[in-house]
Amino acid sequence: MTSPVLVTGGTGTLGRHVVPRLRDAGRDIRVLSRHSHASGDGIEYVTGDLLKGEGIEPAVDGAGIIVHCAGSSKGDDEATRNLVRAVSRAGAQHLVYISVIGADRIPVVSGIDRTMFGYFGSKLAAERVVADSGLPWTTLRAAQFHDLVLMVAQQMAKLPVIPVPAGFRFQPVDAGEVAGRLVELALGAPAGLVPDMGGPRVYGVADLLRGYLRARGKHRMMVPVRIPGKAARAFRAGANLAPERAVGHRTWEDFLAERVSSPGDSRSGPA
Repeated sequence: MTSPVLVTGGTGTLGRHVVPRLRDAGRDIRVLSRHSHASGDGIEYVTGDLLKGEGIEPAVDGAGIIVHCAGSSKGDDEATRNLVRAVSRAGAQHLVYISVIGADRIPVVSGIDRTMFGYFGSKLAAERVVADSGLPWTTLRAAQFHDLVLMVAQQMAKLPVIPVPAGFRFQPVDAGEVAGRLVELALGAPAGLVPDMGGPRVYGVADLLRGYLRARGKHRMMVPVRIPGKAARAFRAGANLAPERAVGHRTWEDFLAERVSSPGDSRSGPA
């Protein structure tokens, strides 16, 4: 009998794609979640909170592989530190972490950098916790998921005039495709920091917003806004991109066609 694979954040944007793929690979799954769920169908749920250090010990107990998908806008380093302590004591064979492209290239130094881009600094700090843990590990840096871009577009489209960060570009990637790569890595040998994973195309922010507005049958005026700070300068230089690693296949347009409908469309989807 093989040991279960623990997935942190298994009910989140990425985790909910990772869990069924691991199950399809014939693995028993354990999911650590902040909310209680009924176990079944080869999936055991454990309630806990990585940031608070609660419920981690029973979650890691007996798990040979840990796929760390849990994340938030801040505190990823401390949550990962709490996880690593427990995993080290439990003796897992492989810790797999999902990070973000540009974590090592987006400088987070000033107040505005921390406010707008602190996520990158937190991810880099968590990467270092994993690399310094003494555990066999693998880290994959991926671009922003389509789901995140959609959420931002939905919020920005509520404004009568949309401020667009001048010079910012993104390379959104499909969460399901990243999940497939993450499962492949998890079931393989520990590989350290592996090549980045970006989506098939690079878009300016205005292009992403126009695609969403067109899918929704909406029109908005856009005004370019120059964001100050070193982190914003790095964004304008493309530090969050990996055009040489455009290995994803599902485009932003493909995603919108499936997830977003115009007001008069019979399809259902988020507004």
